[in-house]
Amino acid sequence: MFGTLKRLAKKVLANPLFKAVYDALNTAVLETFGWNRILTHLYYTVLPLSFNREQAAVFRGRRNYYRDKFSPNVTHVGLRRNIHRIEKALIMKNRRPVFAADYIGETVRFYAASVTQSVNRAGSMELSELQWSHDVLTEYFRVIDHTNPRVAAAHQVFATQAAPATSSAPKIPHTKKNTTAISFQDYLTLTENRRSVRWFQDKKVPREMIDNAMLTARQAPTACNRLPYEFRVFDDKEMVQKVAAVPFGTAGWDTNIQCIIVVVGKLSSYFSPRDRHAFYIDSSLAAMSFIFGLETQGLSSTIINWPDLEPVELKMQKLLGLDFTERVVMLMAVGFADPKAQVPFSQKKELDTIRTYNKLGRGQ
Repeated sequence: MFGTLKRLAKKVLANPLFKAVYDALNTAVLETFGWNRILTHLYYTVLPLSFNREQAAVFRGRRNYYRDKFSPNVTHVGLRRNIHRIEKALIMKNRRPVFAADYIGETVRFYAASVTQSVNRAGSMELSELQWSHDVLTEYFRVIDHTNPRVAAAHQVFATQAAPATSSAPKIPHTKKNTTAISFQDYLTLTENRRSVRWFQDKKVPREMIDNAMLTARQAPTACNRLPYEFRVFDDKEMVQKVAAVPFGTAGWDTNIQCIIVVVGKLSSYFSPRDRHAFYIDSSLAAMSFIFGLETQGLSSTIINWPDLEPVELKMQKLLGLDFTERVVMLMAVGFADPKAQVPFSQKKELDTIRTYNKLGRGQ
């Protein structure tokens, strides 16, 4: 049924007459309701389906954030966010005697709940996250002015918590290490040689290589260190075919994909709708690092665009068992490139087209 709809849509849109009428009607509607924000709001009030899934996912994500504030989990998004906020305050050159007082109590409560969870359910909480939280809070209470009552109360609670076992140096702010291992020219060559590959050798992708690339992906910058994403990796041939058949843009070459990855963003990582697009940015940064990590090991890939279409979203949601608050960001096909196959040239825009210096708006 789904495949029939895809074929029908392509056939209808390929009809020149239908395309001309569609474009004319579309232009008229867009010119009319795009005149100002009030008209645009009216349009989406009458026809809300375009963003209904996103609206519902954002709302449920916020609901789940508050539901899960103190629920057991392998990682605690509220704790991660607050600990990172404290780290950013610790590195300030003009650091105030008292800072983070408005959320230190909540942070310590998050930490205490995580310690309790770790003690009662061995292995249920990421030990590295617990260690990092402990070390940053220890440093915080070392440098802060304890005369503030909220700081003093939070320290009392923190002092009663058992410290997690650790064999590494404290996970606290430090001076940055300089990167001198590769030259700019080497890196530029890597980026220029990376191409979207759609034809792969019939050769299994070693999981060790995927995990190596993931080590680079998780180092990508992310808002408040949330890492609000998950890479769903499929390397079983039958499962690969099921997943690859869902998105548009894979017809004709999906049968030779050796490994496919679905990048999933998690809206339950946010308490405010203002952050509803942050996971797209964070996961995309991670995906690019991941791709370069693959390239250094001789693996190729291509990004498979993910359209926000309800039938497609619903099919993938059911196939992967996704929660409604989990949104697919993109898919990636991964494998060893067929040495005889070609890739598009893909001319890039000139620097002057995509880059400006010190350009402000008129009257500024």
